[in-house]
Amino acid sequence: MTYFIDRRPNAKHKSAVNRQRFLERYRQHIKRSVEEAVNRRSITDMERGEKISIPTKDISEPVFQHGPGGARNIVSPGNKEFLQGDRIRRPSGQGGGGGAGEGSASDQGEGNDEFAFTLSREEFLEFVFDGLELPHLQSKPLKSLEEVKMVRAGLSRDGVPSRISITRSMREAYARRIAMRAPIKRALKEAEQALEAEERKDSVLRNPARVAELKADIERLKKRIEAVPFIDTYDLRYHQLAAQPQPSSQAVMFCVMDVSGSMTQNHKDIAKRFFLLLYLFLEKHYEKVELVFVRHHTAAKEVSEEEFFYSRETGGTIVSSALTLVDHIIQKRYPAEQWNLYVAQASDGDNWDDDSNTCRNLLIKKLMPQLQYYAYVEITPHDHQSLWHEYQNVAEHFPERFTMRQIVEASDIYPVFRELFKRRLNQAR
Repeated sequence: MTYFIDRRPNAKHKSAVNRQRFLERYRQHIKRSVEEAVNRRSITDMERGEKISIPTKDISEPVFQHGPGGARNIVSPGNKEFLQGDRIRRPSGQGGGGGAGEGSASDQGEGNDEFAFTLSREEFLEFVFDGLELPHLQSKPLKSLEEVKMVRAGLSRDGVPSRISITRSMREAYARRIAMRAPIKRALKEAEQALEAEERKDSVLRNPARVAELKADIERLKKRIEAVPFIDTYDLRYHQLAAQPQPSSQAVMFCVMDVSGSMTQNHKDIAKRFFLLLYLFLEKHYEKVELVFVRHHTAAKEVSEEEFFYSRETGGTIVSSALTLVDHIIQKRYPAEQWNLYVAQASDGDNWDDDSNTCRNLLIKKLMPQLQYYAYVEITPHDHQSLWHEYQNVAEHFPERFTMRQIVEASDIYPVFRELFKRRLNQAR
């Protein structure tokens, strides 16, 4: 038997790499389980982890075993049926220990049909939003926004120790040592050559005073060479940083929800689940996306996150009031030349008299020329109403940036959400 002992010094996180490999290997099984979990969850537990089960038949792991060959003698105590060299018949595999779903049915034995494990919150959300992104996100030039990036701007002789350039400092020190020692070394070489020539002379012609003088010069020159410092404060160089304006990918998402009387409680729950998915998606993948929540019936109002999801206010329906408010907020706080603008709207399609025409004109003439993307979901099991038909005209004018989908029941929320925010292959990354 061969034993493998893992002695990697990874402390308590030693299985993190293996876990990622496991999740990648069974990604398709996990994604199917995650989709089912999203459809059956309520609003309050949308972002917790999930227990995932994988059928045992789909799990296969490599194993180490002895290969064929070699001479082995096996002693089986108590064996009265077989002798050495007899062939043992392979078991039929229909015993009761295989568990339900393996072999024939049996009322005895125990088994495991599935392998179960738990996804953390981060892993769960990673699978939920895998392959999604904000469409047409662009880098906007900075004007009044104060966003800069500190970049290296050369070297200087002054700076703080944490920004010292060791390589450049050592190079400067080496160059200084060469420059300072070169004339001294030349003088030392000349003195050594003169001393050698003087000592080669005959004892009668040799000048002892000259020899002593040359030895003294050589000693003095060697001390001067040793006195040249290895590194000096003059050699130190420091990295300098400069503030460089950066293009901004800041974005704002307007969440517009119809809370009129025609929206039943089931419709509102579906709309809230859709917007909660959108909220979690933006929170996880985008740091610089602001959220603006707008609720409307006959009048529109910008509300807080808590009021958006939990307020019970209701009334008639004038959708144009919400679009007008969105346009007003954009003009006041989010100029289109500096922000990526997105709108997600959920409604049952019911609207007041001719207000749908007003909505169409507002979108075509004012909002859509400024927006990166507009996603409209209509929550209704019936035929489309006037708002849907008017929005079709908008989609014809802006086919790439205006998208419409219908949600009939709660199980449609996640597929529709993925379709609205799927990654576009032709989109610049």
